[in-house]
Amino acid sequence: MALPTDDSDIEEETKEPRIRETPEDITFSAIVNTIAFHPAQDIIAAGDVDGDIYVFSYSCEESGNQELWSSGHHLKSCRKVAFTDNGEGLFTVSKDKSVHILNVESGKLTRRIPKAHSVAINSLKLIDENLFATGDDDGLLKVWDLRKETSFMEMKNHDDYISDITIDQNKKILLTTSGDGTMCVFNIKRRRFDLQSEFQDGDLTSLAIMKRGGKVACSSSEGMIYIFNWDGFGATSDRFQVQKESIDCVVPITDNILCTASMDGVIRAINILPNRVIGSVGQHPGESIEQIDKSREGHFLASCAHDEKVKFWDVSNLHTVIVDDYRKRKKCGKLESLSKKAFGYGPGSGFFADLAEESVEGEENSKSDDETFDA
Repeated sequence: MALPTDDSDIEEETKEPRIRETPEDITFSAIVNTIAFHPAQDIIAAGDVDGDIYVFSYSCEESGNQELWSSGHHLKSCRKVAFTDNGEGLFTVSKDKSVHILNVESGKLTRRIPKAHSVAINSLKLIDENLFATGDDDGLLKVWDLRKETSFMEMKNHDDYISDITIDQNKKILLTTSGDGTMCVFNIKRRRFDLQSEFQDGDLTSLAIMKRGGKVACSSSEGMIYIFNWDGFGATSDRFQVQKESIDCVVPITDNILCTASMDGVIRAINILPNRVIGSVGQHPGESIEQIDKSREGHFLASCAHDEKVKFWDVSNLHTVIVDDYRKRKKCGKLESLSKKAFGYGPGSGFFADLAEESVEGEENSKSDDETFDA
């Protein structure tokens, strides 16, 4: 005679984990300065103000995020992390003036340059499997060759900290932004400094190459986006006031759209030429955002802020947004929400922000998102 079965037990065994729109937030014990997505796997790295490095796997399954390993080799705040193109190595730079390279699989330190600069390192850009660039708080740029174990190019053309570094697709022209309000252009093939832009208002905090390499967008501490033509780095071709607070990081999503991370805690989607604020991607209510990064397939954007959290945002819809050149800007004074987790900002919209975010979190899987974005 068969024993009776309890339907609730069967349900418990077969119940699948809840699938979220985005991975859950990752909470840390200190402010996270920098984050980077892995180029081939669902892995994210984070560096905090204590100098610790954390590597997590992330998933949209509930409770699916897992810490893979952590490292405490830096003596002071970690300023930047970056994965190699093959995903096997993780570069980190720090206020302690050192460059570390860690094995992604094991978390072990494989290489260390203890006194890479004479002052704190603030920025990092990997160029290829052998070359990388670093910028420090005094405005010194160094380009390194791992095969020679030393820097082969050192240029001091900025008068303040180097905030960001990027390079063109041909791996020839290197661009830097600085707290002195300028952008500098370097030719690393010929190992020379080419030119420095005019001084802009405030610090230049970050930059992105847009429009299939035809434009460069730079963010500023005055809430401005400055746009340069690729062949006209000396002076801006256009400028766009986004907000009053500092924009500390920009990340391109498409050739026309970038996301900005701001001191006011809001992540905005911006269209470049025509210049439009499309809407709000997400937020760290009341907390300054340090950095944002885009996942390898472009589906997620991650952000880290002073609330000691790394958050994930769905930006997949931005790939289909087309901004009409002839449509007048909306003057409603409120940002449109571009995802279920984002909420609009404008006059009166900041009150009870934390409660609103919790409510959206709880309802994110209760209905489908059929909205279209008319910018």
